[in-house]
Amino acid sequence: MSSSKRQIKLNAFLMATGHHVAAWRHPDVPLQAGLGFAHYKALAQTAERAKFDAVFLADSVGIRDASASRTLHRSARVSGFEPLTLLSALAAVTERLGLIATVSTTYNEPYHVARKFASLDHLSGGRSGWNVVTSSNEAEALNFNLDRHPEHALRYERAREFVDVVTGLWDSWDDDAFTHDKAAGEYFDPDRLHVLAHQGKHFRVRGPLNVARSPQGHPVVVQAGASEAGQALAAATAEVIFTAQQSLAGAQAFYRGLKAQLAHHGRDPEGLKILPGVFPVVGQSEQHAKEKLEELQSLIPPDVGVALLSTVIGGIDLTGYPVDGPLPGNLPEPNGPKSRFRLVTELARTEGLSIRQLYQRVGTARGHWSIHGTASQIADQLQQWFEEEAADGFNVMPPTLPGGLDDFVTQVVPELRRRGLFRHEYEGRTLRENLGLARPANRHLLARDLKAAA
Repeated sequence: MSSSKRQIKLNAFLMATGHHVAAWRHPDVPLQAGLGFAHYKALAQTAERAKFDAVFLADSVGIRDASASRTLHRSARVSGFEPLTLLSALAAVTERLGLIATVSTTYNEPYHVARKFASLDHLSGGRSGWNVVTSSNEAEALNFNLDRHPEHALRYERAREFVDVVTGLWDSWDDDAFTHDKAAGEYFDPDRLHVLAHQGKHFRVRGPLNVARSPQGHPVVVQAGASEAGQALAAATAEVIFTAQQSLAGAQAFYRGLKAQLAHHGRDPEGLKILPGVFPVVGQSEQHAKEKLEELQSLIPPDVGVALLSTVIGGIDLTGYPVDGPLPGNLPEPNGPKSRFRLVTELARTEGLSIRQLYQRVGTARGHWSIHGTASQIADQLQQWFEEEAADGFNVMPPTLPGGLDDFVTQVVPELRRRGLFRHEYEGRTLRENLGLARPANRHLLARDLKAAA
């Protein structure tokens, strides 16, 4: 059954062994989790049975903290498949589930990205989504002929043009360009082919794309930046945004502020779905959930916790500071992820957290919303954020995999359905249809129509 009532959107954010930094050490997590296809296949099929909108894969093209080799072997965050390769395989074993991958605008070229996501959209029958990021990992620069990471403002300037080029390439062909007229000997109508001929500050791309217009028109454009520059990019280009928020008030301010910016671009607020990350620990009782979380926290070695916290705040090395002392108050704002730096340092200041307490908070979900309790208690909190203008849905970040996703699917999802807050069946076959997003018009046809009207 389906409902016309506004309902929560859910993504499953998959991260090999789970989102807790020490998840791989948990006795219920398979030792080889994340190193083979069977693991991801099972997770994707679990998410699809639960009618999740999509699975989401983050990505980085460099190992963080490569110099801290003594901690690397103690963390499971050093490996991961190239996401489009993995999602292409998952497309063959799922039917309705959306497939969202992170690909950076900093160390890629627009033509490659446009072609890969258009291909995935065709192979999946219209289920692909591109999570647009500007790389925050300083180590990536060293893998791409650079000595240092480009400056934050420059990365976002490049990203804005990058997205414009990619979406322009996705409009290379009209939906009906390929006539396949055997009798006339016409494979496609050349009048329905458009050459982009982009010449900008960062890119010169002629086009056209050598892939037909995708089933969704465009793959869904997702964005994850929450800095001022990130929000400006999202307001102009994104259809889904992932964000890290710690409180209802903070999430409401972000939600309302970003939705208000859409009007400046002539966009409908419903054309952007805002999905904060949530790290849910589900228990049979509140005490049981607390014990499950404490068990995970006990598995974090202090050096790993400090290394993780150093990474989250933008690569600022906290080694040498007392772990039971406060976070230094004079830290310089990094060239990396500014919004996460501000979120974590503000959390430390307002709650008076020591470095140990802070890395335990960050070790759950790296600054995202962490909650624990019974299925009903978790559903209460998700419902409040959803109904009080803090979220359109959530990027679910299971503490461990597969167990954390199973807990959410078998306990929280039925509770959300009982309240009429989550679907029983998919609304359509494409990711756009299930998210309630409009199919984008072809920019070249719009320009032609505007010219004709003038």
